[in-house]
Amino acid sequence: MGFSSFERSATYKEMESQQLDLLVIGGGITGAGIALDAATRGMKIGVLEMQDFAAGTSSRSTKLVHGGLRYLKQFEVKMVAEVGKEREIVYENGPHVTTPEWMMLPFYKGGNFGPYSTNIGLRVYDFLAGVKKGERRRMLNIDEALEREPLLKRDGLKGAGYYVEYKTDDARLTIEVMKKAVETGAHALNYAKVIQFLYEDGRVVGVNAEDQIDGTIHSIRAKKVVNAAGPWVDELREKDGSKKGKTLQLTKGVHLVFDGDRFPLRQAIYFDMPDGRMAFAIPREGKVYVGTTDTVYKADIAHPTMTEEDRDYLLKAVDFIFPEVGVTVEDVESSWAGVRPLIYEEGKDPSEISRKDEIFVSESGLISIAGGKLTGYRKMAEHIADLVASQLKEEEGRTFPKSDTKHLPISGGEVGGSEGFKKFIDDIERAGEPLGLPEGALRQLTERYGANVDKVLEYYVSGKDEADKIGIHPLAYAMLRYGIEHEATCKPVDFFVRRTGAIYFQIDWVRTYKDPVLNYMAGAFGWTDEQKQLYREELDELLFEATQPVPYGVNWVEKEPVEAK
Repeated sequence: MGFSSFERSATYKEMESQQLDLLVIGGGITGAGIALDAATRGMKIGVLEMQDFAAGTSSRSTKLVHGGLRYLKQFEVKMVAEVGKEREIVYENGPHVTTPEWMMLPFYKGGNFGPYSTNIGLRVYDFLAGVKKGERRRMLNIDEALEREPLLKRDGLKGAGYYVEYKTDDARLTIEVMKKAVETGAHALNYAKVIQFLYEDGRVVGVNAEDQIDGTIHSIRAKKVVNAAGPWVDELREKDGSKKGKTLQLTKGVHLVFDGDRFPLRQAIYFDMPDGRMAFAIPREGKVYVGTTDTVYKADIAHPTMTEEDRDYLLKAVDFIFPEVGVTVEDVESSWAGVRPLIYEEGKDPSEISRKDEIFVSESGLISIAGGKLTGYRKMAEHIADLVASQLKEEEGRTFPKSDTKHLPISGGEVGGSEGFKKFIDDIERAGEPLGLPEGALRQLTERYGANVDKVLEYYVSGKDEADKIGIHPLAYAMLRYGIEHEATCKPVDFFVRRTGAIYFQIDWVRTYKDPVLNYMAGAFGWTDEQKQLYREELDELLFEATQPVPYGVNWVEKEPVEAK
């Protein structure tokens, strides 16, 4: 079974025709990782996601595969060691969606970090995280720091630490992991909402799911059910009658995007904000994004939005550390808001709550996993698959191999690791010269699709007439075709937000092509006028929210908030 949006009915039938070994609820990075790990062990796997894949937290992060430096301050040594090593694995298995990024940590008089503590901290971090020689920390004096980033505030500057983080496209990382799981034998569906658990003798044995596209109901049975629904984990635990003990604390993080010409940042910066919290400013694709906020969130989980308070807080942070830039409200090109599901710890500030993951097993047998970080998705998946394997061995006598994902390239990552990818890009650029693509387009395509770029280029070459007919650039047409037929793209928002990230970093491109994309998809899927209008409004709403914050004093809640007690 493939990963095409035209095969949804066939995928439902396949999932309904058998008892799965494992059904995963949630198509974010955690659910994708579990599906891949379990599929590689030979388990029969199904994944249901009520929105689009990665539509929740997994497309709304700071887009960094963190090494966990900040957790040294909280003395979480084991976490630093584990996630520091994991980020290298994530990079080598998917070098097209993850790249090293030198990060500068300036320290100021009275700030969170000083030269001595930073030097020691980074040295310990290098050791714990197993940082390779070429990426180990350096210490910069004042002149060296300002040479690398002249926009930095000079007053009180005492120098800087210089270390490597890993930049990623979080949504595409999730999609590529899920694609690999499907290639390995998993069945995965987006827009499939679990509305009911099925039980026999008090044990969960499956679910009823409602298709969010056509409204059909499907019964899917499985020996084991895993709740990897991110911010919705507690909602499902409540549905199972097992929401007790530790629960989630939801916090909201917001990021602002500026044009690089208006905010010409050369160097990624990790910096103190006026209130003592830490934030990032990161150049990307000709833009600069800044974040994040960290506030308790109790509104609609599926629809977190930027408020004027969020926006102004981050603008003040930019003014604080980059006083000569002078960005204003008018300079904000786009934004995104995301919800983090953290394990609640009484008395702790949201920014201090541990990002460790925890597994809960209810009396019904429902397995829930909550917390955790993007970087640690593979180890989280391994722990869940180990648990399921041990349960199936105890109950049925079946044995499964150990995890085999440490050196398994994700979809598009079959390029020989980071070193092989450099050669792969060069080869693609040479081979693609006769295609006459705009300068830099081949490299950008390859960095998005990796080893799958050949298929995108096939659509580019074969679809020029069709693209011209519907009024869309052949490259946009090629990406759209690939998204629909190979990446489960069902709606325009899937394409513009999670398959391309354009709503954040190329918002004018979205405005240019939204109508041709909508028209093409309407024809391809046979949408009614009502469906077409619904999807148009959905995209327009996201475009509006990316640039227009909720006003001060407005409590924007579409439904009763989920209390994170």
